[in-house]
Amino acid sequence: MTQIREPGTTPSVLDETDKILIRELQADGRASYAALGRAVRLSPAATRVRVQRLLREGIIEIVAVTNPLALGFETMAMLGIEVEGDIREVADLIDPLPEVSYVVIAAGRYDLLVEIVCAHADDLFPFVNERIRSLPGVRRVEIFTYLELEKETHTWGAR
Repeated sequence: MTQIREPGTTPSVLDETDKILIRELQADGRASYAALGRAVRLSPAATRVRVQRLLREGIIEIVAVTNPLALGFETMAMLGIEVEGDIREVADLIDPLPEVSYVVIAAGRYDLLVEIVCAHADDLFPFVNERIRSLPGVRRVEIFTYLELEKETHTWGAR
């Protein structure tokens, strides 16, 4: 399972240059070091060192983010899952399923929150019934089907 930060470790501190670089990369992940350097008033080489540090420390990843609905996927849903036993063991079983966008270990009513994307609306019930509810440790699943995706952002990291 992918973790954002190891428990007990100190989060990285970003200076204003790091924040600007992150905002620029969020706007265009393919920007050149020369273009990024102009935005932060550094040489391309110094900019490259900064970006490589952000990547190495796991502060940023440069990836293509797709819109599932634009690609023809019909159904997105959030699953609230109650677990018996070790929550991480159940999360580790769910994590590799291709329909799963992310897995969150949560406090509150549900032990896990799992976002899924299904190609067709008819795929939702079999996925939940046969692939999630049948997993050892899964006690209960509540399905929250998305009707519309109003907002999805990845820009909060540079505040």
